[in-house]
Amino acid sequence: MNMPRGRVRLRTLNNLRWLAIAGQSAALFIVYFGFGYPFPFLPCAGAIAMSMLLNVVLLLRYPSSHRLTNRDATIYLAYDVVQLAFLLYLTGGIENPFALMFLAPVVIAASTLNLGNTLILAGLAFVSISAIAIVHLPLPWSPGEALVLPQLYRAGIWSSLVIGIGFTSIYAWRIASESARMSAGLAATQLALARQHRLSALGALATAAAHELGTPLGTIAVVSRELERSLPENSSELEDARLLREQAERCRAILTRLARPEEAMLGAALRLPFGALLEDIAAPYQGEDVEILVEIAADSDRSQEPQVWRVPELLHGLGNIIENAADFARSQVRIHLRWDINVLRVSVEDDGPGFSPEIVERIGEPYTTSRPGHYALGETEMPPSGLAEHEGMGLGFFIAKTLIEQTGGVVTAGNRGSGGARVSAVWPRGAIDAAEPPSAASAYGLG
Repeated sequence: MNMPRGRVRLRTLNNLRWLAIAGQSAALFIVYFGFGYPFPFLPCAGAIAMSMLLNVVLLLRYPSSHRLTNRDATIYLAYDVVQLAFLLYLTGGIENPFALMFLAPVVIAASTLNLGNTLILAGLAFVSISAIAIVHLPLPWSPGEALVLPQLYRAGIWSSLVIGIGFTSIYAWRIASESARMSAGLAATQLALARQHRLSALGALATAAAHELGTPLGTIAVVSRELERSLPENSSELEDARLLREQAERCRAILTRLARPEEAMLGAALRLPFGALLEDIAAPYQGEDVEILVEIAADSDRSQEPQVWRVPELLHGLGNIIENAADFARSQVRIHLRWDINVLRVSVEDDGPGFSPEIVERIGEPYTTSRPGHYALGETEMPPSGLAEHEGMGLGFFIAKTLIEQTGGVVTAGNRGSGGARVSAVWPRGAIDAAEPPSAASAYGLG
């Protein structure tokens, strides 16, 4: 996958290298001076000093906030692999218990770099392990004694290192990839909600403008009325004066509705039956090719149809689901509303191709396409920038699921036995009945 440039900070890798240098130095001095085991001390010290020098040069050359490209980070970590291989070559090869440290640079790469660069480092580690398993100096041991491990045991060490590197790197890469995709999806959701909040602010601005424009419009109405009285009945300007007054009064009426939407426009429509809300949401997606039917029924005679506020989470969450169904339906979309005293259930069914079997379990994750025949990002790809480019990638369904869950609902998706897709949302009646009223702008789906 093509990760964005500058994902890894140089300071982070430098700090990890300082930690490795400290550990290598401690092991070197303890084994040589503490235990008195003979081994090529100066070449080992030179390799560690080279890492120290490289770190100092990088600290002086770049600021601490500098971020590395994938290529630069790969070269950086490749040096660490080679330096470790050289140290182990001098101190017993894979018989040295510190051969386990080959895991570190590969796991770091898997967590921060793309798949291609991770494979390069894993391959370099594999080659290094294989080389020092065959060619290496003796393991430091007591003078006059030699530790000789059986060939089969050395083969087991080699196998465990290779398998360990493979398993841990795959695990780290998968976790990092899924985390990045989820973060990108949540960021897109926040961007969409931020847009709605900006529209809400625009509604507040319109209210303020209504108050400001009220006075000049009142002046225009008064002047036009005086003109009507002063002009003779047969004057050609009389009709113009009347038209000017009528339009000024019309503007004042519109501004009054903007200034007091709860009183002038919304009234009881702020809270309305759930079925009426579904019909309002579905209306824009009705077309000549696709028929949208809303079927309403109670599961119990004792339960009345729930009343619901026009909150943006419901408007946009259910709207995304209905729009998706209309896009893929061949001729018809059915919306079923069912409720009883405990739960409320909305099911959106279409007669389209349904969901691909291989992604049914992953529906609701960002950047996972929900239908066959539409391109989606793979497991290893990152989303493009810009919400306009996310169509067909499952982001709409992810946003819908996130918004509905904010209202206390649970969203599930699957295929119908007779063909087509079914998406269901279920709410506890308590979550619907206890919902707080939205602001005026939110009632229009702007908040």
